[in-house]
Amino acid sequence: WIPKPSCETQSGEMLRARALYPFSPLVRDVGRLVGVQRRWFAMQPREDLRNVAIIAHVDHGKTSLVDCLLKQSETGLEDLDMGSRVMDSDKLEQERGITILSKCASVQIPDGKGGKCRINLVDTPGHADFGGEVERIINMVDGVCLVVDATEGPMSQTKFVVMKALNQGLKPIVLINKCDRESARLGEVESEVFDMLANVGADDDQLDFPIVYASAKEGWATEDPEGTRDAKDMSVLFDRILQHVPPPMVDESSGFSMLVTQTQPNQFLGKEVIGRIHSGVVKREDIMKFITPELKSSEPAPITKISQWFGIQQVEMESAKSGDIVSIAGFPACHVNDTVTHVENNSVIKSVPIDPPVLSIAISSNSASPLSGLDGDKCTFPMILERIESEIETNVSLTITKNQGSERVIVHGRGELQLGILLEQMRREGFELACSSPEPVLKHEGDEIFEPMEELTIECANEHTGMVIEKLAKRKADMAEFDQGEKRSKLVFKIPFRSLLGYRAEFTQDTRGDGIIHSMFDGFIPYKGHIQRNDKGAIISTESGKATGFALGSLEARGKLFIEPGDLVYPDMVIGESSREQDLEVNPCKEKELTNVRAAGKDERVKLSPATKMSIEQCITYARENEVIEITPKRVGLRKIHNSAERKKLARNKKNANARKRG
Repeated sequence: WIPKPSCETQSGEMLRARALYPFSPLVRDVGRLVGVQRRWFAMQPREDLRNVAIIAHVDHGKTSLVDCLLKQSETGLEDLDMGSRVMDSDKLEQERGITILSKCASVQIPDGKGGKCRINLVDTPGHADFGGEVERIINMVDGVCLVVDATEGPMSQTKFVVMKALNQGLKPIVLINKCDRESARLGEVESEVFDMLANVGADDDQLDFPIVYASAKEGWATEDPEGTRDAKDMSVLFDRILQHVPPPMVDESSGFSMLVTQTQPNQFLGKEVIGRIHSGVVKREDIMKFITPELKSSEPAPITKISQWFGIQQVEMESAKSGDIVSIAGFPACHVNDTVTHVENNSVIKSVPIDPPVLSIAISSNSASPLSGLDGDKCTFPMILERIESEIETNVSLTITKNQGSERVIVHGRGELQLGILLEQMRREGFELACSSPEPVLKHEGDEIFEPMEELTIECANEHTGMVIEKLAKRKADMAEFDQGEKRSKLVFKIPFRSLLGYRAEFTQDTRGDGIIHSMFDGFIPYKGHIQRNDKGAIISTESGKATGFALGSLEARGKLFIEPGDLVYPDMVIGESSREQDLEVNPCKEKELTNVRAAGKDERVKLSPATKMSIEQCITYARENEVIEITPKRVGLRKIHNSAERKKLARNKKNANARKRG
């Protein structure tokens, strides 16, 4: 049993070496006879190190688990607050309670042989829109810890991250989290995890996974679901990592090479690149170069800084060796997926393919708005374009398309949340910009057009399933699974991505906030034509000035308002949603007429309901084809592309075209 020596990627050599390690004495002798490359057998396991990724669906407890492991290890963080979520260091992550970027940390534990073992932990996002973060780091680790909620079980994103791990030949450790809840259903969730792994193509070895029952919030883990849960002890999980995650197969005799998986700015050194050292040893001041995926080499340059993670802090080191996850500086022009290597090497390390984007928006300056320049200090298109290009360098799942001579750039991403996070970051940095309504990314193959499809998973009360199925049928969704329980049902649909735009808000209203909805990319399907959306008309301002309570009081019965008294408005600005399908043009600045005649009774007091304030993601899904999203540091709103006269002309032409078609 000898694998073919035809693999040209270093990652393939590592996988074969890992598989051959138990039989290395026999295979080494046979290898010499048949001429197998000796480098496979030069790799040796590094027993003092483990590299593990924490993967899961959103809100299943990954970051809380990392906090717990940091607290209970020998990292000097014993006083860490259990609920602090120290890995969510970004301000947006703290506000929204989600993980957006993959981040590294390390813990040190006894190895059971009188020594110490360092475990590099990689915390990954759980939302499907940030799946590129998972794809990017999956080749840095040798094993994964799959966290599953004890109540919800495996969800759509769980399936996505598991597929990426299995494709790399990684064996999962399944941790069923939140077992302290009364609603936990441990036996059912365990069976669901096994079925999911079998359905996505796991082999027999990967299906023989260890299971740990835990509560990251309370800080305990056990292999016995009925065992004691009082002691705050995660040693069971540490033992399973040492036992089931293979040590890195290293080759220190070869030249240095490392695949860049992440970059971070450094105000003194320009840029640091992060990755796992694949082979060799690196020291400070060593002369290295980087090679792009297109095999373009840079000029040799010295390594100016090497650092590793100890706990959550980066500590500078004089050297690092194969298997370590490090951050190095010295290559300001290096990007994600480049290979940093020694000067004599001309080959690259192959990266994991990234799934294609499914949604696009056009971003331009906000110069067409009457309120342009009032809030932000970065308003010109070159400044906007420079900021977006810098984001593309680090976010591999985003792509852009620039049209020569055009004052706009088209950004392609995974979903409205990912694009909304980018726009929110730019808004907080002082940018003023405008973006179009979203469009799906279509593929053209000959005369056929294909559009992205999503696997939609819904969990709701039985009384709401009829309404959910009816509305999704109008959006051309095909039901793939229907599992009805005593009180709640689980539904799985195959649906065009564009059909989901705006549906999540409807779903929340239809299920009265009690439903759960998630989706994941599931390939491309032939274009399904026009899809019915329950779009209502817009309430459009015809005047400039400040909105008054008197005017808004009379408009409240005619729709849902997006503004409050005192807000600045201008012509063609969308200030609300009409209760009818037709647009409604109004004057929100109208004031009550004053006379010198005193009324016998008191004036009526205007009582307004709170205005609906939409986030950037909500605006992206709400915006229609003839609307533009206006984003400034102080406000987010919508406006019509055409003025009143142009809208009337377009409506008249459309009406005449329909009449000719009927005739």
